[in-house]
Amino acid sequence: MFTKILIANRGEIACRVIKTARALGILTVAVYSEADRNALHVKMADESVSIGPSPSSESYLVGEKIIQAALDTGAEAIHPGYGFLSENAQFCRQCATNNLVFIGPPVAAILAMGSKSAAKNIMAEAGVPLVPGYHGDDQNPDIIKQASNKMGYPVLLKAAAGGGGKGMRAVYSEAEFDEALDAAKREAMNGFNDDIMLVEKYLLKPRHVEIQIFCDSHQNAVYLFERDCSVQRRHQKVIEEAPAPGMTEVLRKRMGEAAIKAARAINYEGAGTVEFLLDAQGEFFFMEMNTRLQVEHPVTEMISGQDLVEWQLRVAAGEPLPCSQAQLKINGHAFEARIYAEDPEHDFLPATGVLRSLQGPNENIHVRIDTGVVEGDEVSIYYDPMIAKLIVWDIDRDRALQRLTDALSQYRISGLTTNIGFLYNLATSLSFQNGDVDTGYIEEHELEIFRRRDADINYAVPLAAAAIIKRRVEQGLEAARLSTEPNSPWHLNNSWGLPAPNLTIQVQQATVETMADSDVSLAGMTPVVTDTGFDLFTPKGFFRCIEVAPDLGADDEDSHGSNLHAPMNGTLVALLVNIGVAVTKGDTLLVMEAMKMEHTIVAPSDGMVTEFYFQAGELVDGGTELLAFEASPQ
Repeated sequence: MFTKILIANRGEIACRVIKTARALGILTVAVYSEADRNALHVKMADESVSIGPSPSSESYLVGEKIIQAALDTGAEAIHPGYGFLSENAQFCRQCATNNLVFIGPPVAAILAMGSKSAAKNIMAEAGVPLVPGYHGDDQNPDIIKQASNKMGYPVLLKAAAGGGGKGMRAVYSEAEFDEALDAAKREAMNGFNDDIMLVEKYLLKPRHVEIQIFCDSHQNAVYLFERDCSVQRRHQKVIEEAPAPGMTEVLRKRMGEAAIKAARAINYEGAGTVEFLLDAQGEFFFMEMNTRLQVEHPVTEMISGQDLVEWQLRVAAGEPLPCSQAQLKINGHAFEARIYAEDPEHDFLPATGVLRSLQGPNENIHVRIDTGVVEGDEVSIYYDPMIAKLIVWDIDRDRALQRLTDALSQYRISGLTTNIGFLYNLATSLSFQNGDVDTGYIEEHELEIFRRRDADINYAVPLAAAAIIKRRVEQGLEAARLSTEPNSPWHLNNSWGLPAPNLTIQVQQATVETMADSDVSLAGMTPVVTDTGFDLFTPKGFFRCIEVAPDLGADDEDSHGSNLHAPMNGTLVALLVNIGVAVTKGDTLLVMEAMKMEHTIVAPSDGMVTEFYFQAGELVDGGTELLAFEASPQ
């Protein structure tokens, strides 16, 4: 076994690897950029090395700096985590050249699966079922478009070197194709420095089920069951679970054996994930193989009782797999919810800011939290906006799901917008509770998840009023306790005094006035105080409630001004129209990129751009006006 390893990553995965290494008595070296100088993974490691400026292209993605840090500190091996250099064959070669063990698969395996097109061909030869698609070398846009037309829409454009939903676009008609291809290629080039694309038939209502596999250098291979990762936004996973709901032993065995066949086809070693699309008839199709540890690996650990990072370290050190297939058993059910700094109400735009407060549920046998940040840390524009992974376990799916909703309602985060309320609503939605999920789940259940129905508003407003009144009573009691005249009538909470004004409460999209003497019970509900009001975690879902002065009235959608402002801190990628040229309402005017995702600014009406205030490549602060727009006369 190794005595010292370097972790070529950051955030929660770096912290996760450090915990296992420490348990095995292995010393760890962290690397960090300028933005991560005071990061949690740096504090946890035994040693740390600075590798440059904040942008990942100048630090975490520079293999030479990582290699030098390992050599300077005497590390014997490098754990790449996931993302960054984890699937970079050139970096794997650099490790071997410098007598450093790469804790991952061989170069040949990375190369084989690194191109989605090449991977499809290999899997076809190995007899693994494939989704119909075009994976050819000819990247002429007309050729790709012709293949899409022949398959029939909808189709899915995917970056051949991609992952994590980057460089991916669903296209529902030929009219959408050209713009979608351009956007996917830009995002792929920005994320992977490679814009080669493939296109596949977009299956309707499929499930995304992946198999965790492990291989060693002694010809042993096992699968550690499946994870259902169907619930996604922007092709990125949101809540994962293991085992997959409704999975039969027969289907599990078929998919597991197909995954092992895929791994053996490329002489695989280490941890890997074979991802499949599973249709309603029980047929499954190979999507891709990730030659690394997955973000959602904790749910597999929770149901199998195995430490997959420990397995990685042992296999990389030349040891055989710790278990045979017959020794692996499923115990209970687990969920993982990814807690992000993002705004689900505005197309999941990433959020930046300082975590003024960060409190989560207590960890125990049922609740695990993997994180790379602590209270006071900043979520910056440079990296993925994940705050934590919340993982829960119990003896069956229903009980595990209750653990998940309970744990989500215990989070207290302020300083930036998060997706906790969205996750709570998703987890309490009826179809999700029944395990009836597919990759289009969020779009299909938008009204239920985002709580925009009148019935929900009518349910939540009295609870919000009761919560506000309860807080005022508590504040009054505390003021009386601290006062030199605690018995003064001004400290009474029996409605003595001048008539109180009505409360004006915003609940999600609605504003309702209610009398201040509401006596609605708060039983069965968790109110969480925020900077502007309350977050309500109720049996019927999550509601964000904002108390405003009575004379302000409803929050008009247009009160924030034009939508021609930067929605977040980021970089301008492309200006897509010419100044003075007529455009139609909804046309894309420019593209921004932040936290590895593209965001478009569209024309608010028919008209024309009269001036762009920034050029492609420039950094822009959130809220900054980006351009001047002149609407056409009505």
